[in-house]
Amino acid sequence: MQKIAVIGAGTMGRGIAYSAAAAGLSVILQDVSEASLDKSKSYLKTQFDRSVSKELLSKELADKRFREINYTTELSEAARDRDLVIEAVLEIMELKTSIFKQLDEYAPDHAILATNTSTMSPTEIAAQTKRPDQCLALHFFNPVPKMKLIEVICGLETSEETINKAMAFGKSIEKECVRINEFPGFAVSRMNCLIGNEAMNMVMEGVGSPEDIDKAMKLGLNHPMGPLELADLVGLDTRLRNMQYLYETLGEKYRPCPILTKYVKAGRLGRKSGRGFYTYD
Repeated sequence: MQKIAVIGAGTMGRGIAYSAAAAGLSVILQDVSEASLDKSKSYLKTQFDRSVSKELLSKELADKRFREINYTTELSEAARDRDLVIEAVLEIMELKTSIFKQLDEYAPDHAILATNTSTMSPTEIAAQTKRPDQCLALHFFNPVPKMKLIEVICGLETSEETINKAMAFGKSIEKECVRINEFPGFAVSRMNCLIGNEAMNMVMEGVGSPEDIDKAMKLGLNHPMGPLELADLVGLDTRLRNMQYLYETLGEKYRPCPILTKYVKAGRLGRKSGRGFYTYD
């Protein structure tokens, strides 16, 4: 598990790429957009510079590991010699299954294929391949460099060997792993989406302002970040897709709050658009 490919250079993909590269693994980052790859290069340089300022890496080693990251727009080039391929694209099942079909063709026979999904079925995604025993979900958390957890989600046919290798990979990049058996929303997203959705309902009902609701959760329950701040960070469009999937699979209690739908329709997507439940510079 020394050669890693990350598919998708968005927020999660570039964070995963940094964590693997900082640990000394060979990393290639793929995206269909050259602009996304350029943005990722700037992000990765900033992250390595921070690791130097915090004395986590020497400047020489940080510069070396940054230079060794490769970038491509071609899926076949990204996957061709890798031990582990981690897909980190949008939470759209058709997109993920299409990518997995291609990865199954391009990746070497021994390679493990992982999806960084927060809610969707790794069994359904793996069924698009001829290696479902070598497929699973690795659910990283945002921001990846800071968050210590990876949920290792086992699909119906995921082998113990694959699970053990995934756990070892997590340890190699200094993450803590928990093993979760597949069910919609896994463990963290099921709970987090409920908390966030209820906070949104409270805003809509006039129970309190976003600031006061978040402050209550942080000081009253010792959460490091309020649920509305977190939703803005994740992206309200992403949260809406997650809620819609959980509503379809788990039922009424996951019905998206109307204010979430309204904000997404208005283009208020959180930090990435400059405005969500909060306004950002």
